[in-house]
Amino acid sequence: MQFKSLGNSDISVSRICLGTMTWGEQNTQQEAFEQMDFALANGVNFWDTAEVYSVPPSAETYGDTETIIGNWFAKTKRRDEVVLASKIVGPSGFTNHIRGGDLRFNRKQIHQALEDSLKRLQTDYLDLYQLHWPERTTNFFGKLNFSEPEHKEETTDFEETLEVLTELVKAGKIRQIGISNETAWGTMKYLQIAEQKGLQKIVTIQNPYSLLNRSYETGLAEVAYQENVGLLAYSPLGFGVLSGKYLNNQCPKNSRLDLYPHYDRYINENGILATQAYADLAKAHDLTPTQLALAFVNQQPFVTSNIIGATNLQQLAENIDSINVTLNKEILADIETIHTKYTIPSP
Repeated sequence: MQFKSLGNSDISVSRICLGTMTWGEQNTQQEAFEQMDFALANGVNFWDTAEVYSVPPSAETYGDTETIIGNWFAKTKRRDEVVLASKIVGPSGFTNHIRGGDLRFNRKQIHQALEDSLKRLQTDYLDLYQLHWPERTTNFFGKLNFSEPEHKEETTDFEETLEVLTELVKAGKIRQIGISNETAWGTMKYLQIAEQKGLQKIVTIQNPYSLLNRSYETGLAEVAYQENVGLLAYSPLGFGVLSGKYLNNQCPKNSRLDLYPHYDRYINENGILATQAYADLAKAHDLTPTQLALAFVNQQPFVTSNIIGATNLQQLAENIDSINVTLNKEILADIETIHTKYTIPSP
């Protein structure tokens, strides 16, 4: 396994991060325990979760993933071997079952969300605490075009959010902070205020990044490089689409698209054509489509860690082993040729 620091902190994380959002929905607690055992045994010390998990979000499964992780800590007593990240949910139409639906990044909400997460996780601190998505209406979850808000939105001041998080760092309940599904403007705003006010600096940004969605490169990649705010890349396989398992109109039983057809963000005409092209490229170089897709993300200099998700140990093993795959200049050039033809087909 390879490792990298979270920003300029002394926290060293594996370049492969264990994603957990299927636990409690697609995966049982026992299967999740097996994944955690396997990941740690193979050098993956960085795990990412969120209060809103399991996914798809619902009142019935709210917090279940964190509870499963907490139960594993209680059973194994191995909390100190794991760099643990979680997130506070933002406002949306699908999170109204959480804290009455009035979800803001203010003092009250952050304190309550964090305490609830710590209780479920059976730990007294988080290594990384992230804002899951912005309060304001902006470009995330597949949106690329900017439109002026119809009316002025009431959102928490960035300064208040950073003040609360800074206090929690000083109290020892959080070690580092990060953001997720953010834009270049939002990221720079957090950095600017932190520097001006002497508040805690964000060290990571968790956004989607894959061969099907390289929108991160247009602005945020430079921010990550210049400001040392590393990308935690999520959906590196585009909800499993880049594994090639959905090509030729296939839909394996109990796969995500079989169980949740509305998760079709990466299944559109150009996305399918691009996926086929990348699968053909992988085959030409004796790689699996999964190896090609994950190795590409692993090799990006602005990526701190690649968040992989699996529903069985065979998938997990292949995902973790991608850290040992290096794409040569010829393959990378061929990837750029495909990217030029199918530019951001599935944002």
